[in-house]
Amino acid sequence: MTSQVSTDAQTSDGIGAAPLAALAILAGAAVAVLVGVYGQVHDPTGEATITLFFTGTLHFKAWAATLVLVFALFQAFSALWMYGRLGWAVPSWLGPVHRLSGTLALLISLPVVYHCLWSLGFETEAGETRRFLHSLFGCVVYGAFTTKILAVRLHGMPKWLLPSVGGLLFAALIGVWCTSSLWFFQNIGFEI
Repeated sequence: MTSQVSTDAQTSDGIGAAPLAALAILAGAAVAVLVGVYGQVHDPTGEATITLFFTGTLHFKAWAATLVLVFALFQAFSALWMYGRLGWAVPSWLGPVHRLSGTLALLISLPVVYHCLWSLGFETEAGETRRFLHSLFGCVVYGAFTTKILAVRLHGMPKWLLPSVGGLLFAALIGVWCTSSLWFFQNIGFEI
């Protein structure tokens, strides 16, 4: 008697979906932990790193993180559209624009996370709850991003993985933005 295996349960290489999903999740968790460990063991320099045309590094980071959030909002919207959740016809340009917006979000976030890790480190001081949560959310963002990319690129992943990890990534980005840019805009203002 032969058994049939659906494409959701097994990849073309014969690796089951559950082990492959576990591998993607573990890779993302490893990235999140490594980012956090580096931020904790690295001796923060406290130096300003990137300003571009902004008044200071914090101004740059607040606005760059806001732009990343805008791209993340588009990512969520376009994902719902691509997967038929909006009930609209899916144009051929939507997939490439969705991927481009994700790539731009990642690229814009890199100088921000560089400054966070190199200059500030992972916050563990008692009484610094906002900064601790910001550090934690930042680690989750890069771990979830790693898992999301693996879930998109590897075939045979369970259908629940991509929307779950995408939702976690989006929630973590909201957390990062609320504990940094929102705080900055409320306490410093909208100056550039």
